[in-house]
Amino acid sequence: MASGSDSGSGRKRPGPRFRTDRNRTPPGVRPHADLRRRDGFVPLETYAPIGDGRTVGLVALDGSIDWLALPELDTAPVFSAILDPEHGGSISLHPSEPATVRRHYEDDSNVLVTEWTTDSGMCRVTDAMLTGTAGRLPWAQLARVVHGVEGEVAMTWEVVPGRALGSCVPERRETANGTVLVCDSVTLGVSEQGFGSVARDDVGFGGGFTTGAGTEHVLTVVGTDGEPLLIPDPADVPGQLDVTRANWDRWSSAIDYDGPWDAQVRRSALALKLLIHAPSGAIAAAATTSLPEDRRGGKNWDYRFAWVRDLAYTVRAISSLGFREEAHAAVSWLLRTIRQHEDDMPIFYTLQGDKSDGVTESDAPGWNGIGPVTVGNHAVSQLQLGVWGDVLDVMAQYVAQGNQLDPATAGLLERLADSACRQWPKKDSAMWELDDEQHYTSGKLGCWQALDRAIELHDAGQIAGDRETWAKNRRLIEQWVDENGWNEERGAYVMRPGTSALDTAVLLHTMSGFDRGPRMSATIDAIVSELERDGLVFRYSGVAEEEGAFVACSFWLVTALAQVGRIDEARSLMEKAVAHANDVGVYSEMISVDDGSFLGNLPQALSHLALVQAALAIRDAERA
Repeated sequence: MASGSDSGSGRKRPGPRFRTDRNRTPPGVRPHADLRRRDGFVPLETYAPIGDGRTVGLVALDGSIDWLALPELDTAPVFSAILDPEHGGSISLHPSEPATVRRHYEDDSNVLVTEWTTDSGMCRVTDAMLTGTAGRLPWAQLARVVHGVEGEVAMTWEVVPGRALGSCVPERRETANGTVLVCDSVTLGVSEQGFGSVARDDVGFGGGFTTGAGTEHVLTVVGTDGEPLLIPDPADVPGQLDVTRANWDRWSSAIDYDGPWDAQVRRSALALKLLIHAPSGAIAAAATTSLPEDRRGGKNWDYRFAWVRDLAYTVRAISSLGFREEAHAAVSWLLRTIRQHEDDMPIFYTLQGDKSDGVTESDAPGWNGIGPVTVGNHAVSQLQLGVWGDVLDVMAQYVAQGNQLDPATAGLLERLADSACRQWPKKDSAMWELDDEQHYTSGKLGCWQALDRAIELHDAGQIAGDRETWAKNRRLIEQWVDENGWNEERGAYVMRPGTSALDTAVLLHTMSGFDRGPRMSATIDAIVSELERDGLVFRYSGVAEEEGAFVACSFWLVTALAQVGRIDEARSLMEKAVAHANDVGVYSEMISVDDGSFLGNLPQALSHLALVQAALAIRDAERA
């Protein structure tokens, strides 16, 4: 934003020249020597997430918050410059002169610290979405606290609301209790202490100030949707930040993990926590929409929904780390939601447990001008057979941990097992949400997993139902895979009958227990030969021409190697895979094999939960 006659919703900002401190950058991090924005955009790997259990903000390495939906993750994002630098809105804070920057999370938390060093001094910016003494706040509140460390640093800041992907036009309203910003039903309050606030003619706020040794400057932005707005006192923010730190410390101290790659596992757990929607218990697949998987455009999806598959995998991961509360909340939400819509089995729901109502396109240009920018996801109407296996598997694990099913849940699982018997002979879109419906091997294996777990639950006395029919169909699926899913000439399980194409989704069925023998080991060899590049793995044959490597596939391959007994190879691949995180240990959905740059939405739940599963698989294999 600029003063006077500049554009009404912000403008493209080249910004000052920033540098990462190469001498202090951790190994494996790809520093960016020049972080000036090009056409308003920065690389996706320069973003670090912060959150509060309701929403997630993305903080760029140059100090700009370019994505923040308030108060909920799936609220129309009033700050979305990551997709639209000119009209998307952002919250920027950075030195006014050339500076060196480095950053990290405070201990095991999602409180982000960015250190700026100029020729004249050094200051530290602490960014967090605040929580309260009772947990998450009933509103969403961002805190940006600047501490002067030494010398003096001149700082510049702006809060510029945007058009929320074209859904509204922001306006400023003067009231007896202060100035608020309004965008449709979202109301924002901006309070500062020592920031030197100046209201701009173009709706937002901005200003400048200079830090000195021992100084403290505070900015806070609070948001509500369709409800009154609490205007915070900025003097209270440092104390609220201490409460937030304590909350993160208390939560992360419960991480129960003793094994290799401890730092990466803990960071992945914290990244997953950001995507757990505390009001409902649902787990979002990612925090953003429309960040491109293909630089040529067209593969831009909205991931701010709860995928049944991702939720099941996440429950498996967090349960293994000792988080009973989040696991139970997610399982309860999933079962409640499926019962509510039991007429079919959508592959994802909104975070509130509703069905998605279609897809709309925004006129926002998209990151780096790569569109389209979408709200909603077209895959909602697809058939994905793997979902049956995901639900039955997570409930079997829930019981194996010593828990008990209630009658309503038992009845639901019996009906789902019966449904798997009817569904498995059908064509589906596979877990990759392909438009071309085929008899994909991974879908059949998902139904095998569903029936195998149903039989397990039946034998444990947890559910009733027709065990004989389930066992018969399980044998029929095994026969189908033997005749159609295994390609003798290729020497591997293939994507579907009549092709030699490989599909990494098959690797998930070392975890399901379908195969950990020679055939799966041979399939691993084929995947390594064709789809793996320096620890990065593509989803299936031929897709390398369209998109980056899929991060979760790297860790699925690690898990599969460990579970077929090839532990040394698993450890070697794991070392390569974890090195592709950004400077704060976060992963997007995909990574380019050409230059290591991020692609797709972020932070991505599937990437982080797959890392946790891989580390657990290696640990358990070594102990066995």
